[in-house]
Amino acid sequence: MSKADSASPPTDSFRAFYPYYLGEHANRTCRRLHFVGTALVILTAIYAAVTGRYAALWFMPLFGYGFAWVAHFFIEKNRPATFKAPFYSLAGDFVMFRDMLTGRIPF
Repeated sequence: MSKADSASPPTDSFRAFYPYYLGEHANRTCRRLHFVGTALVILTAIYAAVTGRYAALWFMPLFGYGFAWVAHFFIEKNRPATFKAPFYSLAGDFVMFRDMLTGRIPF
């Protein structure tokens, strides 16, 4: 486990939480797997909305958590932030996705 993994994340605001979240995603491969999982979540939501096949939404947790948890347990070797701060962690996934997409964080 990483040093940051044992610390409690700051939860007074997302602004305070996000640097902690990024520290839990220091490994580039971990971030890439998160990116793929988040992209699949977004694409699944779009697919369901466009086609009306809402049963596809059941795949969203599999894509989102599946890629992220493999990344944390086998690559980053820490516990996912979602266990400590689920709502901020979910927001962090989408903000990190955007930051990777725009080049603010290396892909």
